[in-house]
Amino acid sequence: MTIASQHMTLEGYLNVTNDADTRYELEDGELLVMPPESEINRRIAIFLLVYFAQLGLSPTQLTMKTEIVVSGTRETVRVPDLMVLSEELVQTLEGASRSTVMLDMLPPELVVEVVSPGKANEDRDYRYKRSQYQARGIQEYWIIDPMQQQVMVLSLLEGLYVETVFEGETEIVSNMLKAWGQKSSITAAQVLKPK
Repeated sequence: MTIASQHMTLEGYLNVTNDADTRYELEDGELLVMPPESEINRRIAIFLLVYFAQLGLSPTQLTMKTEIVVSGTRETVRVPDLMVLSEELVQTLEGASRSTVMLDMLPPELVVEVVSPGKANEDRDYRYKRSQYQARGIQEYWIIDPMQQQVMVLSLLEGLYVETVFEGETEIVSNMLKAWGQKSSITAAQVLKPK
């Protein structure tokens, strides 16, 4: 739901005081109220956070609710379900008063979005965020879709995302997982139905 009728700047967005129960994104200068997470979306994000931690990633590299400024027609700020930061980006954000990855900072290594029901949410995750994260230079973008029962891994190759879709008991193959020293496989079914 859009709550700002006039275009908001990045500075205006950063000055918005959020109450504890409301999440916002800025999309092309419009302030959007993000709906509360569904239980399945929350579980998927937590499952992946724990899985990435078990790979040996530092807790400082794993973040939820961190904002990222991306390119758009107008100012745009996204709040992915989960991000994995590089060690350099962790150092850049050290001591920051707000957990926001600005345009002049390195991009995160990986961004995960868990799709919520509804066409607007699907368009946002599959179309808009895909092009924004690609332009931002994020090495991998995972789209976890509980409705379609699939995990889409988008890997940056020569500036463009190459997509691979994983379903059921298919093992998720990812350049980032390999780089992080993955020792045990993870399947789409494990991610989509975390226990």
